[in-house]
Amino acid sequence: MTRTRLTDVACSIARATDLFADAWTALIMRDVLVGITRFDDLAEDLQISRKVLTARLSRLVEEGVLARERYQQHPPREHYVPTEKGKELFPVLLALMNWGDRWYSQDGPPVRVHHRDCGRDTTAVTTCAHCHQPLTIDNTTQLPGPGGRLGPGTSVIGPLLAGRRTR
Repeated sequence: MTRTRLTDVACSIARATDLFADAWTALIMRDVLVGITRFDDLAEDLQISRKVLTARLSRLVEEGVLARERYQQHPPREHYVPTEKGKELFPVLLALMNWGDRWYSQDGPPVRVHHRDCGRDTTAVTTCAHCHQPLTIDNTTQLPGPGGRLGPGTSVIGPLLAGRRTR
């Protein structure tokens, strides 16, 4: 069964999840961002087939999320490092981790996030860029943006958003 590509949908969530269509991609990024950057180490940690890992890593490099970097000349060896685009996925993964900790962790969070600047363990919090208050579904609304358009994946949500006004 061929998967439908979402790259042409006028929705940032659709476009982003087109790249992260399966759990392997998110777990690869988790490992790379934590410091597991070599192919064999990724394969061992994730217990993933080499074919699947190769395909996911190739796509991440193609999309500019990861870069291959040589760390040894003889014999030539490369590892995967996050680009700026890849590093910006860190808060997304933290948010997903927080949600998983809350709803699926049975014995407490498997990982603690330690903020080196203040020396304390922390969790990710999504706040307003202006007033710094937490953002929730109850205190926000989604409005049409300049890149919005009607089409596949937005034929119902587009008109819904177009009909909204700020308070």
